[in-house]
Amino acid sequence: MFSSVFLFGLIPRKYFIGLMSLFKKKKKIDYVNYLDLIPIKEYEHELLEDGLINILIPKFTNRFIVENILPRLRSPHIKAKLDEFGSEVWKLIDGYRTVDEISKKLVEKFDDRIQPVHERITKFLSHLRSHNMIKFK
Repeated sequence: MFSSVFLFGLIPRKYFIGLMSLFKKKKKIDYVNYLDLIPIKEYEHELLEDGLINILIPKFTNRFIVENILPRLRSPHIKAKLDEFGSEVWKLIDGYRTVDEISKKLVEKFDDRIQPVHERITKFLSHLRSHNMIKFK
């Protein structure tokens, strides 16, 4: 009781409401159908001669470090090398195709080698999302 009177007595209402918004819980999405989502790349990539992909993840995002230290380094990126299936998925991510459309293209190209396609692509995209390499819309 005393703490609420203390807060209301010393902090103006408009600031108190702003402070309380920091502690609100974010809405959780209970059910997401991955097959309906559209993945979008967050990083650039380079194509290797064997057809595989390296995702180029910037080493630093701090402006001071990028301007002063990064030019002295060998490479400004960390390279994440993808395998055959991962490279094909990365090539198919264009910001317009849904996960279901990408999985159908993978089945056309790899047939039985990619089965079970939905489980594999869902796990792979979840992994990419957890490392902020893609986002969904």
